[in-house]
Amino acid sequence: MTKPKVLISDKMDPNAAAIFRMRGCEVDEITGKTPEELKAIIGQYDGLAIRSSTKATQEIIDAATNLKVIGRAGIGVDNVDIPAASAKGIVVMNTPFGNSITTAEHAIALMFALARQLPEADLSTQAGKWEKNRFMGVEMTGKTLGLIGAGNIGSIVADRALGLRMKVVAFDPFLSPERAVDMGVEKVELDQLLERADFITLHTPLTDQTRNILSKENLAKTKKGVRIVNCARGGLIDEDALKAALDSGHVAGAALDVFVTEPAKEHPLFGTPNFVATPHLGASTNEAQVNVALQVAEQMADYLVNGGVTNALNMPSLSAEEAPKLKPYMALAEKLGSLVGQLTTGSIPRISIHTEGAATELNIKPITAAVLAGFLRVQSDSVNMVNAPFLAKERGMEVREIKTEREGDYHTLIRVSVKTEAGERSVAGTLFSNSEPRLVELFGIKVEAELAGSMMYIVNEDAPGFIGRVGTLLGENAINIGTFNLGRREAGGEAVLLLSVDSPVSQDVLDKACSLPGVKRVKALSF
Repeated sequence: MTKPKVLISDKMDPNAAAIFRMRGCEVDEITGKTPEELKAIIGQYDGLAIRSSTKATQEIIDAATNLKVIGRAGIGVDNVDIPAASAKGIVVMNTPFGNSITTAEHAIALMFALARQLPEADLSTQAGKWEKNRFMGVEMTGKTLGLIGAGNIGSIVADRALGLRMKVVAFDPFLSPERAVDMGVEKVELDQLLERADFITLHTPLTDQTRNILSKENLAKTKKGVRIVNCARGGLIDEDALKAALDSGHVAGAALDVFVTEPAKEHPLFGTPNFVATPHLGASTNEAQVNVALQVAEQMADYLVNGGVTNALNMPSLSAEEAPKLKPYMALAEKLGSLVGQLTTGSIPRISIHTEGAATELNIKPITAAVLAGFLRVQSDSVNMVNAPFLAKERGMEVREIKTEREGDYHTLIRVSVKTEAGERSVAGTLFSNSEPRLVELFGIKVEAELAGSMMYIVNEDAPGFIGRVGTLLGENAINIGTFNLGRREAGGEAVLLLSVDSPVSQDVLDKACSLPGVKRVKALSF
């Protein structure tokens, strides 16, 4: 039997290659290739192991005629065209937790650097100035640390900060009150955090919800003299607004390990007093580099030799026998999870996955994982069907699985319910022709809709002329309607409208839709 062949195209710990060989794979370590050179050789390989330098673009993937798996030693997969890989049946894996401690420690180190002005004091002292009175720092003991994002890395930062006798407040929509108590932090809303924090550190992915979460307006809400650290993602902070806040003295110090544009070889913030910059070093320790390299080698070898799937971003952990039956159910489950995630806000202490009819005969674990992946992916770009249950548990979410073997109105049904501050909210879906996912109930209202592409969700009072007003608004803004799906509780009561549209809906159009008579809520959705 021919051994699977793997290319390691970025520099990694040599033990990674040893693991591949020990597990029964052939390995070539060829680094520093140009895209054209990589394209010329990639067709020989079954597996491609990369870090951040190699770009697995559509062009490279098209040339990878034998490729079965791409493994990214690290969290971010911005350098992999996942849709292109998925279209060719190539599994994309990452190592989402291999460098958590390293990144958390870097954030703590930058907090110390800001508190005691270490970089500037070092430069001054080595220049022979001995400016002892110039560098008057602040103690971290007794200060309040504001965590924006309290997941895996954020929880480690919180633990270290508590060890420094800091008080920790956290803003995270997925942080349950019970989990906050376990962590020893106070769960707060964002405005409260901005008002109270002496230090702010960010540990959240970059999504539509978190982009510029520290905007000009939010920076103005912070306590005067605040110090800010970002080791998460560029784009979470409005960099121009941060520059202005540093110049004015409202922000006493800022440290960035990540930037909107990288490599950041020139930047308006460079040279600003009380600003510290590092070149995306969050994961750069010997231990982290070894951990992620060994982990990705083990995952890829297991897949190539045994068919095991771990930490895949574009497929669940499934056996060969289960996959064909479960695939349409998981597609439905992920869409229902995503719908609930996009339409609910605040802490979600409990999520329930209820299967009825034919769905109860299947392995519910992949269905549950698909629901959680869809739900959590709204807030995190590194969630997949493998790590979603772990992340839900980490956030203190109770996950319930319920089976009802009898059939109801449908031959097969999946219902996803969440406990919110406003009460229980649920959505339900079925499969048409045993393969086509359809939404059939939305928050207690019967509605039939396909969840795909860009959509608009509108809650309104059921009244004559409303549909015409919505259609006119979208037509005036050159937005073409694909499908129109309606549901209502009763004539003249509350109604729901789900529209599929051919292009994303801007915030301006959403605001105009909100101002239409009878409209209670408008939300843009994406699937």
